[in-house]
Amino acid sequence: MKSPGIVIVGAGQSAAVAAHALREHGYRGHIAMLGREWHKPYERPPLSKAVLVAAQEPLLDVLAEEAWARSNIELLNGSDVAALDLAQQEVRLANGQTIEYEKCLVATGGEARTLLCCPPYRRRVHYIRTLDDARRLRAALQRRPQVAILGGGFLGLEIAHAALAVGASVTVLERATSLLDRFLPPEVSAWLQSNLCRAGARVLLGTSVSDAFPVETGRMLLATDAGARLEVDEVVVAIGLSPNDALARNAGLEIGPGGGVLVDANCRTSNEHVFACGDCASQQRPGQSQPTRLESWQNANEQARTAAAAMLGASPPKPPVPWFWTDQGAHNIQMLGLPADDLEYVRRGDPTNAKALWIGHRRLVPIHAVAINAGSELRALRPLFDRDQPVQLQDFHLDTLNLRAWAKQQALADAAVPR
Repeated sequence: MKSPGIVIVGAGQSAAVAAHALREHGYRGHIAMLGREWHKPYERPPLSKAVLVAAQEPLLDVLAEEAWARSNIELLNGSDVAALDLAQQEVRLANGQTIEYEKCLVATGGEARTLLCCPPYRRRVHYIRTLDDARRLRAALQRRPQVAILGGGFLGLEIAHAALAVGASVTVLERATSLLDRFLPPEVSAWLQSNLCRAGARVLLGTSVSDAFPVETGRMLLATDAGARLEVDEVVVAIGLSPNDALARNAGLEIGPGGGVLVDANCRTSNEHVFACGDCASQQRPGQSQPTRLESWQNANEQARTAAAAMLGASPPKPPVPWFWTDQGAHNIQMLGLPADDLEYVRRGDPTNAKALWIGHRRLVPIHAVAINAGSELRALRPLFDRDQPVQLQDFHLDTLNLRAWAKQQALADAAVPR
């Protein structure tokens, strides 16, 4: 083992992007990447979509073969990291091996939150976090089963549409009284529900599962908190993600108030030699009352690039406005910025025609935007989110408005205002 160098704990998307960025910045030292899975770093978004339905499994590698070879990374698959020793600057593996580091990047991601009544090891119970998880569910879906999906978040709804696409019967159970009400305006939440029902799913809102157990038929019987019972072939639990921050916590690194390794704007932790990025990292962002984690493809990439630059003393890239996307069946939803409770929303287009765009604003300053099948229109709004200035929204809803020209005009008007 070559040492010391840079040790990356984790071997997911954020880890791979960071390693590649280190090489792009000219780092020639040793990079060791420690991953639990027996796969090269792969992208997770397709696990709940294409991997479940495609005739041929899509290529998931974060880095193409040529880029991976050029990055010259020592990948240690099947590595279980037992401890991070900040004083000795070394990582200790469960097998007793130790690896010294000059800099360490914690990119441990997260784990699916579990239900006591639906343990991951139980037959017919599924959690989707890894490629092997998705392959197991894919095999089960080929039998066109009756499926209960516990959780009406983005992941659960994506899996629901995928299951419907291969001929399964689907029931979604969500304990909230509307879908994704913490992230979306009510109109979009209602559209998501109607879209899923039109696709053939049954949606039970305000419903929690209190118990689940196998029955003589080999199926699973679910009992709800309202006393209802539902017998199904397969159960998918999609109730969120918990950050894998135990390694950092046990090492004495500072943890964010809601969990996750606390990092600054450069992804540096409370120890000058340790950085963190991706789903395990908690970071203070403009407009947020406290540090938060962003579980998104974009954030995993951008934090990785920021951490790589900071580890080498280079200027990190300017953080972009947060962006998130999801495919819900044949429909694409994209979001720009972060939601907040005090926003007012204005709408352009008609969600009943499956194309609409909302801007959520605070005193006319754009804070959050949501697009249904309107990705190009959303891209036209990006410059307005960078400026943190009021815009004129009275004509935004008009079909005759040239949105790109309007956004450019708003940006020019902002630039002309004396500072």
